Amino acid sequence: MGVGAEDYIDKMLVQKYQEERVDNHDNMESMVDPNKMLEAMNDYAATLRNMMELKQRLNIACYAINARTARYQKSLGRR
Repeated sequence: MGVGAEDYIDKMLVQKYQEERVDNHDNMESMVDPNKMLEAMNDYAATLRNMMELKQRLNIACYAINARTARYQKSLGRR
């Protein structure tokens, strides 16, 4: 599936609106400080990274505990 206008109506709409500007972001003042937003995103990413590392360490510790406490029994059935 390609990107772009495929039929006549879509091509006409593209030609009509290709020069239109909907929003002029240069004149708008943002409601959110970009530096604070980037700082919050960085904090979120750092927290997620730490949580993933803790989860990995916990999985390793649980695996070690389960391996130490495992008790194996001989099977009397098949050889």
